[in-house]
Amino acid sequence: MENIIDIAKKINIDEKDLEIYGNDKAKIDYTNYKNFTRKGNLILVTAITPTKAGEGKTTTAISLVDGLNKLKKKAVVTLREPSLGPVFGLKGGGTGGGKAIIIPEEDINLHFTGDIHAITSINNLIAAFIDNEIFQNSPLNLNPDRICFSRCLDVNDRSLREIETCLSSKSGPKHKSTFVITSASEIMACFTLAEDLDDFVNKVNDILIGYSFDNMPHYVKELHLENAIKKLARHAIKPNIVQTLYGSPCLIHGGPFANIAHGCNSIIATDLALKLADYVVTEAGFGSDLGMEKFFDIVCSKFDLKPKLVVLVVTINALKIHGGVAYEDITKNNVEAVLSGTENLRHHLHNISCYNVDSVISINVHDSDTKEEINALTSYLDDLNIKYALNTSFKDGQDGSINLSKLVIDKIDDSNSDFKPIYTDDMDLYKKIEIISKNMYLSDSVIYTDEVKTQLDELKDTRYSNYKICISKTPMSISDDPKLINAPHNILHINSLRVFHGAKFIVPMSGSIIAMPGLNKNPRGKNMKD
Repeated sequence: MENIIDIAKKINIDEKDLEIYGNDKAKIDYTNYKNFTRKGNLILVTAITPTKAGEGKTTTAISLVDGLNKLKKKAVVTLREPSLGPVFGLKGGGTGGGKAIIIPEEDINLHFTGDIHAITSINNLIAAFIDNEIFQNSPLNLNPDRICFSRCLDVNDRSLREIETCLSSKSGPKHKSTFVITSASEIMACFTLAEDLDDFVNKVNDILIGYSFDNMPHYVKELHLENAIKKLARHAIKPNIVQTLYGSPCLIHGGPFANIAHGCNSIIATDLALKLADYVVTEAGFGSDLGMEKFFDIVCSKFDLKPKLVVLVVTINALKIHGGVAYEDITKNNVEAVLSGTENLRHHLHNISCYNVDSVISINVHDSDTKEEINALTSYLDDLNIKYALNTSFKDGQDGSINLSKLVIDKIDDSNSDFKPIYTDDMDLYKKIEIISKNMYLSDSVIYTDEVKTQLDELKDTRYSNYKICISKTPMSISDDPKLINAPHNILHINSLRVFHGAKFIVPMSGSIIAMPGLNKNPRGKNMKD
């Protein structure tokens, strides 16, 4: 492992701009680079619809940067910070795998430099002050039954989805409340979309906290917490720098989920990387229907980012599952299932094409893949004239991604990308939702509950009409039903709506999606290795 000061020098970050956390991690004073010009080529790593087998999207992003740096290109990877919920739940850590990892793994997967703790603290400070306003009968005259602001924790805990507070009258009027996981909170959304500390505080100030008894809306700014929020966020707002196993620089900052929130690392980290490196690799959560769509339509559109290339991650195992094979049988040779599952692959290629951005495919190779299966997939891609590379970096490290890295360089040098979002801000809210669902999810129609229709009708002629759309949906299917595999035509069901006044987007909740995950029967937190 190299000293973090030396890692920072690789992208011309001066030691005086580092806030050191030991020899292996640091925060960057990004303000000294705000006037730099973006020069890097932006590359997004996404995937086909995820499966239980795991496709290796983060692994691909890390290995691609390692390969680019080995080819003497100045490359950086920007990633989200792992949440403790998945780390101790079903998914596990978020630092890659095999020989394509970022280090120090355990620190990054746990408390890291305290960013998520700071976001949680800001969120719950606001929640405490809201309840204090109610208890003190303040001039805000808040109605405890119409509070819109949720508490949050960085854990998976279904028991906190619906709670009742103030069970003793001495604590104030009894009322219902809820917890969301920190990664799904509006504070996290504001954090990752903020351009600097002041912008973050301004966004948080615009968050709706609830309504008074006379039906007047009230916002965080009325709690007068600006300086308290600024103090809690003053270190967290600085992006973190660490390294890959092979010494490539990695900026990790922010961590919204893509199935509940917008699924991308902070704009501060991405913007900084684009100013310091020639190639910037980032990844957005889950498949192209979720993380990619939100990265393109929310982040790139808002901050004038021009992605040059999408790397679509594919595995033989995932294709077999989409082709109808049970998870227990995916190691068995099954060419027919591989070819059947390419319908899912083809749909994700369609999703990318909607944005007029070039793409290549990374075939992440597993030991169980047979020559017949790989040949069937590569022949299929050859017939479609789609460029691909086999990626063996999990096993072979930096050398395993060289072919992918060369392909990426060649594709960018010959790029025809001319990025454009799939909807514009002036479109009707219903239209925005339906464009996303039709193109990204193969939905033939959208069904809204009466309550959601009422909310949308109230919003469409107000200042919220130009907000972005951030649909919360299962990652396990392109539909809102996790049991529907491959590429089924479907109907999208919008059952509730969250309005992020601070982050400036509307969150339609589809299917059975919820903002506080639960633990599975055998969560990874049990009997963890030393």
